[in-house]
Amino acid sequence: MPPHTTASPSTGYRALLRDREFAGLYAGFTLTSGAGPVSGFALGTLVEQQTRSPFLTAVSMYGATFATVLGALTLMSVADGGRPRRTLVALQCLSLVAVAAQAVPGLPLTARFGLLLVVGFFQSLATGTRLGLLAEITPTAAYAPARSLLNITAGGMAVLGYAFGALLLRFLSPQQVFLVAAALAAGGLVAVAATVRERSVRLTRRPGLATTWRTNAELFSHPGRRVLLLNLWVPGGLIVGCEALFISYAPRYAGVLLAAGSAGLLLGDLAVGRLLGPEGRRRCAFGLRLLLAGPFLPFAAHPPLPVLTLTVFLAGAGFAATLPLQERLLALTPEAVRGQVQGAESAGRMTWQGIGAAIAGGLAQWLTPGVAITVLAALSLVVTVGSRPFVRRA
Repeated sequence: MPPHTTASPSTGYRALLRDREFAGLYAGFTLTSGAGPVSGFALGTLVEQQTRSPFLTAVSMYGATFATVLGALTLMSVADGGRPRRTLVALQCLSLVAVAAQAVPGLPLTARFGLLLVVGFFQSLATGTRLGLLAEITPTAAYAPARSLLNITAGGMAVLGYAFGALLLRFLSPQQVFLVAAALAAGGLVAVAATVRERSVRLTRRPGLATTWRTNAELFSHPGRRVLLLNLWVPGGLIVGCEALFISYAPRYAGVLLAAGSAGLLLGDLAVGRLLGPEGRRRCAFGLRLLLAGPFLPFAAHPPLPVLTLTVFLAGAGFAATLPLQERLLALTPEAVRGQVQGAESAGRMTWQGIGAAIAGGLAQWLTPGVAITVLAALSLVVTVGSRPFVRRA
């Protein structure tokens, strides 16, 4: 019987971590998640120093997400391939090389942005493969707690990563900070390679462009899945655009604001994923999506730093709305393509983070960063409220 069909599993976090494979997959994810904000903050700071452009700074921090959609549209079916462990290890190797290359002194900005696209492309495939393995390793009843733990960890590592990156930049050059990020990514690679065993996942068709497009067409043909994806991608992506303007909005305190948002994300996912059951998560989903955007509305008035920190923290908790939406998407997904569908959902979410950052940076070129943040928060609320009737019918 496949692992995800075992009966009466214990679904607590400690029970999950007692499983060697999940612990290895989790450790690899943790270290990789720490490398992202460290390298992103270093690159954003470097671009800000060289260009003084809010648009380029915002895109540099989240530019990798633009390429995730390319992976989702072309080769995401490898997420359900016959050798997922080998695939994940190979993809993480390629991403590691791209991150380490950012440490080359004097590298032109065009090359740095090109490396971002490489990281984003392979990150989307690695995410799909990792989530496909997660669905195999964990029992069905433990899937939501497992995703919650990953989300909590992502938030926690973002807090530590942004704070650690800001601290390192006081003593090291951005190029040296890139090397630290590469070391974290290498540790994540070793953790996965040493603990996760190979298995044959669900695919009965040969991975490739045609298989990817066929599955994506099936994914978007279902109206329930379409509206769930819209709410997983757009409102949060616009809010990430708000966060991409923190360096331009408050250069001295950007690390504090980014860490506060990540701390809110951690607490929100912990509360929603650990304390609430499926029905409780479903009932609070709409309120969480409102919480995601509402606190950013006052940014145009430039409130004091303690108020800003609190509002960003509260908004971060709103990202927990992804958990009930992801559960409902999984319930509407055929088992044979879980990896690809989850990878496409993650890729679309990250791509919309890049789109949100680009929109935010473009608005900030013409408006002030504070006004741009308020405008994006209002747009996020419009999408959430306008799509609510369709989400309820999904």
